[in-house]
Amino acid sequence: MDVLDLLNSRPLINGEERDALDRPWAREHGGDGSAAELELLRRARDLLRDVVRGGSSPVVLRPLLDGVRQVPGVSAEGLHWSVEAPPHARLAVEAVLDWAALEKDLPGRLRACANDECQLFLLDRSRANRARWCSMAACGNREKARRHYQRNH
Repeated sequence: MDVLDLLNSRPLINGEERDALDRPWAREHGGDGSAAELELLRRARDLLRDVVRGGSSPVVLRPLLDGVRQVPGVSAEGLHWSVEAPPHARLAVEAVLDWAALEKDLPGRLRACANDECQLFLLDRSRANRARWCSMAACGNREKARRHYQRNH
């Protein structure tokens, strides 16, 4: 599960919030789209959005990991770990684990778009760690045009 896909499943379109998190979305991401799964995914999305924006501590994610176990396995390649979660919670758990991995490997690089009129998030993979917009073509261009207008009028 790509946490960025989950975070960006509630965009603003023409100033109106749209929730793209539905049964087809869940199925595209390997889930079954059950009501319980969608409810937990929405809760995970909202909590993760608050955590990434800095409005909540990561501790709020703990209830999403209830009933989750890490299980060791051994194969010819050596020791490996797998995560066991209740079926309806698997996608939400994967999103939390993906977020945790990004925070460990790329700290501070998962962030909200700097455009106040946008609700999307971005993963900054730039060397300088200065990406501010979910899309340079959309939000970045709008912001630059707005600043240019303010300077010249």
